[in-house]
Amino acid sequence: MTQTRTPGPLNALFAPRGIAIVGASRNPAKLGAAMARSLEGFAAAGGHLALVNGRDDTMYPSIGAASADGPIDLAVLCVPAAACAAILAEAAGAGVRAALVCGGGFAEVADGQGAEHQRRLTEIARATGIRVLGPNTSGFLVPGAHLTASFVPGTSRVPSGGVAVVAASGGVNHALAFALAEAGHGISLAVGLGNGADVTAPDVLDHLAGDPDTTAVALHVETVADGPRLIAAVRRLTARRPVVALVVGRSDVGAFAASHTGALATSWRSTRAALAQAGAVLVGDERELVDAVGALAVTRARAAGDPGVGVVTAQAGPGLLLLDNLQGRSIAVPELTRHTQDGIAALLPPLTYQRNPVDTGRPGPAMSGVLKAVGADPGVDIVAAYALHEPGAVDLVAAARAGRTDGVPLVLGLGGTGEAVARDRDALRAAGIAVAGDPAGVAAATAALVADARARSIGGGEPAAPGAVVEVADDYDEGQAKDLLDHLGIATMPRRRCATRSAAHEAFDALGGDDGDGGVRPVAAKLLDAAVLHKTEIGGVHLGITGHQALDAALDRLDAAGARRYLIEAMAPPGIDLIVGARRDPVFGPVVLVGLGGTVAEALADVAVRLAPLSVEEASGMPSELSGRALLAGWRGGPVLAPRALGEVVAALGGLLAANPRIDEIEINPLRLTRTGLIALDAVILTRKADDAHPDR
Repeated sequence: MTQTRTPGPLNALFAPRGIAIVGASRNPAKLGAAMARSLEGFAAAGGHLALVNGRDDTMYPSIGAASADGPIDLAVLCVPAAACAAILAEAAGAGVRAALVCGGGFAEVADGQGAEHQRRLTEIARATGIRVLGPNTSGFLVPGAHLTASFVPGTSRVPSGGVAVVAASGGVNHALAFALAEAGHGISLAVGLGNGADVTAPDVLDHLAGDPDTTAVALHVETVADGPRLIAAVRRLTARRPVVALVVGRSDVGAFAASHTGALATSWRSTRAALAQAGAVLVGDERELVDAVGALAVTRARAAGDPGVGVVTAQAGPGLLLLDNLQGRSIAVPELTRHTQDGIAALLPPLTYQRNPVDTGRPGPAMSGVLKAVGADPGVDIVAAYALHEPGAVDLVAAARAGRTDGVPLVLGLGGTGEAVARDRDALRAAGIAVAGDPAGVAAATAALVADARARSIGGGEPAAPGAVVEVADDYDEGQAKDLLDHLGIATMPRRRCATRSAAHEAFDALGGDDGDGGVRPVAAKLLDAAVLHKTEIGGVHLGITGHQALDAALDRLDAAGARRYLIEAMAPPGIDLIVGARRDPVFGPVVLVGLGGTVAEALADVAVRLAPLSVEEASGMPSELSGRALLAGWRGGPVLAPRALGEVVAALGGLLAANPRIDEIEINPLRLTRTGLIALDAVILTRKADDAHPDR
C-alpha cells in the first residue's frame, strides 16, 4: 500500500529557484514554446530555467539532467495528458517539489479516460508530496518575481502590486488580472486552479495568509469540494487581510429537496452565506469585484456594526447616482450634525445641498475643507466622493490628501480620461485613497469597505456550540414535529391528534366553538401523515372551521385525500408569514434559512442563509437581509418583529441539526409573526436511518 505524504507548502510553486519546462519546443505554435517565451523574464531575473525535451539534442533530455545544473523546484508539464503521470513521478523522484499541468484531456472531458489520467496525477501527488497545480489551467503569475507561468499573451505586462487573484478558472484568473491592471492595480499573485486535482483554493488562501506582499484577495468560486476546509481557510485569511468573493451559479436551483428549505438553500446561496460568515465581502459580478478588492487593497474602515457614509459630490447628477446606489445597498447615509452643517455652510454658497450628501456645485478650492468637515462628523465612518477631472478648477489629489480625516477612509471617484487622469488616480492610490472611475465604482468600493467593517465588528470567531441531543424518531408527522418544537421552546397552537371522526369532534369542542364572549374560536383540520409533506397541495388542510357540520365536510375532503388520521388545531391570529428551516447541505453541513414565505416561499425566494450552529445574536441579524424586511416592522399597523425572538428560533433549529446527525431537515413554514409573538403553524422534519447518519454532513 502506498504511503500518503503530507502535502508540502506552496513556496516551490510560487517562489521556485528553478523551473523545468517539460515538452519545450522550437515550434512557436506549441504550448511548450509559448511557456518558454513567457518564462524568459524569470531567466533574465536570474532564475534557473531549463528546457526539457528528450527528442531535441539542444535541450535537456530529462528533469534529472536539468537539475544537475541547478535546483529545479517547479516542473511545467506541456505534454499530452496520457504522459503526465509518468513525468510527474519522474519529477518527484528528481527532487522537484511542485508541478504545473497546463494541458487538458483530464476529468473535464467525458470519455472516462481523462478522469483516469487525473486520478493517477492525484495519486502520485499524495504519495510523493509534490504539489500539482491544475490540470487544465492557463497557469499563474507572480509579477514581483518576474514569474509568468502562463501561455496567455500579454500576461507578462501585468504590473506588480498588492492584489492576489485566486480563481477557479484559468480564463477568469487572467481576465481579472487584466481588469485589475487596467484599473491601476498591481498583482501579487494570480492563480487559475483548473481542475484542482491537488492544489485547491484553501491551499492558495493559506499561502496568501503568510504573504507580506498581498494586501487584498479576489476569490472566484465555481464549485466547492470541501466546504468546511474552504471556510476555515477564508476565516484564517480574513483575520489578516480582506477577501472579496464572487460566486458563480446564481441561477442554479439544484435538485429540489423534499422541503421548501431544500429548494431555497441552493448551492449558490449556501456558498455565499458561508463565505460571508467567514468574513469575506461578497460581490455580484467581475466589475464590482475589481472595484471592491481594489479599494480594500488600499484602505479599510474601522470595524463597525453599521458604518455611516458621508457623500460629497462636485456634480449633482453623478452624486445622485452615487447616493441612489448606496441606499439601494442598504448603506447608512446619515444626516450630518448641525455643527458639521454650519462648518460646511461657511465654505459653500447657500444654494448648495449640505446635509448629506454635500453638493459643492462644482470642483473648487473648498473641496478639501468640505471633505475634512464631512469626515470629522461623528456619524461618518467612510467618505465617498465624486468629481470630474478639472485641474484648472482644483487639484483634486492635493484636496483629497489635505481633506482626509485620520481613521476615516476616502473613496474618490475621479471622472475623466487620458494620461493626466491616470496619473492622478495613481497618485491618489499611492496616498492611501481608494479610487474609482464612475459613481457605480465608488458605490461598489464603498459597499466593500462597509461590508468588511461589518464583518470585522461581528468577528470571525468559532461557530456556536451545537444544541441538545434528542431521541430522533424514524418519521415525524406534523403533530410529532410540533411536539419537538415545544421541547425547543418554540410556540405552537393547541392541537390534538385524532384517529377517528368522533375524536375529531371532541377535539373541536375542546379547541374551537363558542369562546364564551359571544364569538367563535375557529379550528384547522389537517391530514396527519408523515409521508405527506405538502398537505395544502393535495387538499389536506382546511381552515376556519366554526361548527360540527363544517368539520364533517372538512373531514370528508380529508378522507378523499387519503387521510387515516387527523390533526385538529386552534387557529392562529393573523400576521406575517415567514419560513424558517435548517437542512444538511452536502458541502457545508448544517445550514439555516430565514425568509418571507408561507405557501409562496419558493416564488419569492427572499431568504437569508447561514451555516449552523450559530449564536442567537448572529441569527438575529438575518431578517435585515430580506428585501421584504419592511413587512416585519409594523407595515400598515401590522405586528413588529423582535429580531432576538426570531434569532432564538433559528439558533435552536440550527443547534438541533448540528447535534443530531439523524435529522436531515427541519422546517417551520409558516412561522407566523403575530401581535403576541412568533407561532409555528406547520412543521416538517426529515430524518435518515441511523447507519446513514454522519455528524459532518
